Amino acid sequence: MMPELGKYAATVILSYIGTILPLVLLTVWTLWKGAKTRRALELQEERMGRKNG
Repeated sequence: MMPELGKYAATVILSYIGTILPLVLLTVWTLWKGAKTRRALELQEERMGRKNG
């Protein structure tokens, strides 16, 4: 159960949002960038004839 925050409720909620939102955005950006880099590497390996598997 969440404690009663009284007049500090908005500040605490905004603090949570201000912490969680950048973490989520950073995670999504990192995963997207990693997938993009992996695809580029696979294409380069195919062009060089070094594709394993």
